[in-house]
Amino acid sequence: MLRFKNLGSGSAGNATLVEARDGQQVSRLLIDCGLRVSELRRRLQSAGLDLSDLDGLFVTHEHSDHVGHTHRFAQETGLPVWMSEGTRLACQAELWGLPSGQLQTARDGVTFGLGALALHPFTVPHDAREPLQLRCSDGDRCLGVLTDLGHASAHVVQALQGCHALLLEANHDVGMLSRSSYPAFLRQRIAGPLGHLSNADAAALLQAVHHPGLSCVVAAHLSERNNTPSLAQAAFSAVLGCLAEDVLVADPQTGSDWHTA
Repeated sequence: MLRFKNLGSGSAGNATLVEARDGQQVSRLLIDCGLRVSELRRRLQSAGLDLSDLDGLFVTHEHSDHVGHTHRFAQETGLPVWMSEGTRLACQAELWGLPSGQLQTARDGVTFGLGALALHPFTVPHDAREPLQLRCSDGDRCLGVLTDLGHASAHVVQALQGCHALLLEANHDVGMLSRSSYPAFLRQRIAGPLGHLSNADAAALLQAVHHPGLSCVVAAHLSERNNTPSLAQAAFSAVLGCLAEDVLVADPQTGSDWHTA
């Protein structure tokens, strides 16, 4: 069985828990550590878990809301931490002092295992050194985790084909962003090809990977100033053919419930 729970999604800090069970074996991966370890522990406890129940960490890229508390997490747990070589180089100062063997290199298109989990990283277009997102599988079901990208490249669309569940960025509403108080350079960066997906862009990507077996979609990484859950829900519901209020949304502070792929 493959299931996942977002622990927080947004500029204040990102973390997602993925769990696979194979008989008596249970494997749990944390994707990103943008939350303070004390806060991460509190949110894990609300899910009936602790840091000691995790088996590893995958860091998608070097922006602080994704990697910000990785060093402390790695020191406290001693768990393996996967990231691209580009992310590692971009985070050298933050990762200083960690044992070299604790840091594992993830590569685009190269699947690696963590117990009952098979993990397939893929590159995305984002303004980071070598950003990776992740397709996770228990050998039967697949989950795609995709946030922080400016557009859906053909490579991204291919990587998400056949997924049974998606945690998918719906960062901003184009109109709200254009009217926001953000400075022009920041609005351009967010809306640009290496920034973040708008609701419309996310819905178009969802349409490109939608299939009858896709049973769970969670909208994630919503901007608290340039989007609303209802706008993201409306965009996704038009593709999924459901009521807008039935579309799941990850909250910046509380994340999401457990969902099964």
